[in-house]
Amino acid sequence: MDYNKMIDNLNKRVPKPVEETYIDEDGLMRCTSCHGKRETIIEIFGQSRKVSCVCSCQQAAALAEDEAIEKRAKMRKIEEMRRTGFTDKKLMECTFENDDGSQPKVLHIAKNYVENFDKMKEGGKGLLLYGGVGTGKTYAAASIANALIDKGISAMVTNFARISNKLQERFEKKQAYLDNLNKFDLLVLDDLAAERSTEYMQEIVYNVIDARYRAGLPMIITTNLSLETIKNPPNPTDNRIYDRILEKCFPVEVKGASHRRKNIKAEFENMKGLLGLN
Repeated sequence: MDYNKMIDNLNKRVPKPVEETYIDEDGLMRCTSCHGKRETIIEIFGQSRKVSCVCSCQQAAALAEDEAIEKRAKMRKIEEMRRTGFTDKKLMECTFENDDGSQPKVLHIAKNYVENFDKMKEGGKGLLLYGGVGTGKTYAAASIANALIDKGISAMVTNFARISNKLQERFEKKQAYLDNLNKFDLLVLDDLAAERSTEYMQEIVYNVIDARYRAGLPMIITTNLSLETIKNPPNPTDNRIYDRILEKCFPVEVKGASHRRKNIKAEFENMKGLLGLN
């Protein structure tokens, strides 16, 4: 084996100096910044060779580069999880940081849910966010999903209308699609009871919720239904659905003025101004 050639190849792999260098009294290169050795002497089979080595500056630079690469890889993974998890891309903007502060109690609950998600997942515990139209239920649920994704925890936000469309597109792979929903650590089902009230849709709702229930996986469900209606459903099919929801999802009322109506009013006033009607 040609050891000299092997050492020459190793020398080529040592990072190039990132700072100025000088030669010390032993004739070895050192870093002017940290004064660490850039060269050292080794002996192999009675032969002395001068070889390159790394100083603390180079070690720090290499470490920083490794951390930057790891951070970029993590960010790419998180963004991919976000693209996969949000069927409505506008909901990607729903975050705790962007919250308008109009629902402090709900925000507090949402943050605590994220903080304690390990325990929530272990028990398959979720939330039932119920209340009037436009009060911020969807925003709160999507904010939780975004916060979990930021932690590298998978979440999907969807609704039963979209699930129905997907099942029709993939009729032959219906079970595979339903099984895929259980690959997410958290499933957010938005606007329960807004879907068409048909036997087919009720069966889809039941299948999705029952699959999460049996797997012991958490759900967050938003709905405009009252808690009284959920506790006392009008028919047996809804009863078996709502029973599972109430067993696993803690009810949280989201009340207040409709954000949607406020936005409509603001847009109306803006249009009046643009049309010269003020």
